Amino acid sequence: MASPDHFQQIKQEIADSIPDFERLAVRSWGEIIAELAKATERIKNTGPEYIPQVEFAELKHLSDEKIAEIRRKGCAVVRNVVDDDVAARWKTTLEEHVKANPDVDGFPNDNKQFFQLYWTKPQVEARAHPNMLATTSWLNGLWHGEPGQDLKGVDLAQSLSYADRFRIRHPGGLWINHPPHVDGGSIERWEDPTFRSSFHDILSGEWRKHDAFNLGGRITARHSMYRRPNQASIFRSFQGWLAMSPIAPTQGTLKVFPDILLSNAYLILRPFFRPVENSNEIDVLNAENWKFDISSPDFAGLTKTVGGWHGPRPTPELHPHMRLEEAMTSMPAVNPGDTVWWHCDMVHSVEEEHTGDNDSAVMYIPAMPLTSLNKQYIDRQLESFLRGVRPPDYPDTTKDENTFVGTAKAEDIKTPDGRLAMGLPLLVA
Repeated sequence: MASPDHFQQIKQEIADSIPDFERLAVRSWGEIIAELAKATERIKNTGPEYIPQVEFAELKHLSDEKIAEIRRKGCAVVRNVVDDDVAARWKTTLEEHVKANPDVDGFPNDNKQFFQLYWTKPQVEARAHPNMLATTSWLNGLWHGEPGQDLKGVDLAQSLSYADRFRIRHPGGLWINHPPHVDGGSIERWEDPTFRSSFHDILSGEWRKHDAFNLGGRITARHSMYRRPNQASIFRSFQGWLAMSPIAPTQGTLKVFPDILLSNAYLILRPFFRPVENSNEIDVLNAENWKFDISSPDFAGLTKTVGGWHGPRPTPELHPHMRLEEAMTSMPAVNPGDTVWWHCDMVHSVEEEHTGDNDSAVMYIPAMPLTSLNKQYIDRQLESFLRGVRPPDYPDTTKDENTFVGTAKAEDIKTPDGRLAMGLPLLVA
């Protein structure tokens, strides 16, 4: 575990590596805060309709303007990826699976709704569904290399299957375990020089040039240097879920900060600034009331936990310019078979309340392109699947699924693309 001195050294290393870093950072900080003031007002006034929405059948024919909107906002709803009745049937089968295996791990313990299950038949079928693979392949294609970059071993058209869990959330109650946060790397964003290079334009005073879809610095980055359980060690181009029930705003849906350029720029520079003394008595939103400071080991929004760090987890107190209470935006209403996607850097959360009358049910299925490191993970994940145990990125405290009734087997994945995504050999006719 790194020491506080080490964290301060990370800041110093960054400052020393960029000529005139303080001046450039101060200038950028003021510009970003000014742009956030305008963007958060637009987001607040628009609400869920601010989120881009497209039909699965339209993906290959979207206008350049719509693609640019998805890239800038960093999220999208893709509708009708799977037939409604298929998605609803998967939910029913998952409920039956849980009933048949009452000792599965999940929380809350006395009313399980989020399940530590990875290898049920519906999950395996959904990941291998041709339309899901086509959607994740399209999302991967929003990314690109840069001139001269070695893309050996990279195929954005080839989707891989990263196993995750599912939830069947009941109406009522409070979920407080998923406040605004960013996955896909914590302190690694600043500490790992390769990962850090993804944000070079931000750190070097050219934040407007930041391209959140540039593969440079992503495909060989160390996303999990400290091997914290439940932290993805691979590159997911987008996180995502498939709806198995109707879900509307206030019904326990996903919320996002829908401006990936501004959120990345703000979060990456935030550790280098602190509010001036007596900030409670001044206008904390005014850039002039913030001071450049690299003497502290603090990285605002990162919290130490067992095995590493959580975060970034922006809060209204630590990240006031994001206006999280107003700008975190709920996904528009979706139906079974619709999918929701958000960029791997995106600030996202889950609504604390579920005020609806029915379950809010989703399967978590990200977009994961073929890269050398991702393929290495898939090979290890395949061993876990064949043994019926939890995947490599997840804690070994959960029960193995090989003793559960209804756990999927390799023969349950029949399509060539589905088997390829899991690292399985193709079936011989």
